[in-house]
Amino acid sequence: MLRFCCININIMLGIVDTGGGLRGAYGAGILDYCLDRGIGADYFIGVSAGSANGASFLGGQKGRNLRYYNEYAFRREYMSVRNLLRKGSYLDLDYVYGVTSNSDGEDPLNYKAILASPCRYEAVTTDAVSGAAVYFSKEDMQQDDYTVLKCSSCLPAADKPVYFRGRYYYDGGLSDPIPWQRALDQGCDRLIIVLTRPKTEMRTSLRDRQFSRLIPLKYAASAEALRGRAALYNRELCGALELEEQGRALILSPADVSGMKTLTKDHAAILRMYQEGYRAAEAVPAFIQK
Repeated sequence: MLRFCCININIMLGIVDTGGGLRGAYGAGILDYCLDRGIGADYFIGVSAGSANGASFLGGQKGRNLRYYNEYAFRREYMSVRNLLRKGSYLDLDYVYGVTSNSDGEDPLNYKAILASPCRYEAVTTDAVSGAAVYFSKEDMQQDDYTVLKCSSCLPAADKPVYFRGRYYYDGGLSDPIPWQRALDQGCDRLIIVLTRPKTEMRTSLRDRQFSRLIPLKYAASAEALRGRAALYNRELCGALELEEQGRALILSPADVSGMKTLTKDHAAILRMYQEGYRAAEAVPAFIQK
């Protein structure tokens, strides 16, 4: 993957994509702009849908993420009450990251390109039992085994936790919703941080507290993490804003989410989010060439 060079060749550039369900189309637009301009990064960390965005980005697959948001997500095999009744999960993650994404699927991930990319990659997940953040790399994936993406995107209350290597996992947004600190700890000097809600907007906990009651008692730590997610998000957002003030981060966020919640199915709104992200990414070249 080509990359604009910084003046200081020792600077390590990271991308943080916070996901956000179908609002993740905003990040998809940003990453497609980067692919169009040959802009890469040294490190990518994704949360939930952001982890899937990053996989297609490292694979050089422009447009693939948008198809998932604005086409496949409207299929009942992807998300539906039928899935919930039949399989116990509203989102069929096996369909998303298996049936359609495998090498014999409708829209396969370019796993060989992902593995060959010089960009390091991590997906944020949450250990369902402990509620702690766990970070998986692209080396934890294999051809046609994208369980890491399932773990990172497993919405609590909507889905059963995903089993992987002897443990169960939920969505990474429970434990590290804006993982800029993880990116710095991994050596990044400057960050592009992708949010899918306005950067001036703090989260509230009312809905999270309501949904936490739907999480099984054996995953009580995850329920507690969900109740505290808003406070954690707000702390991490404040930290990201401080990095931006210092010139160490570029925060890209929508001015408005067009009324979209995590799983809102609205073709026009999803496309607007994607297009707004693509336009917002015009700020990236100047930032990385400072």
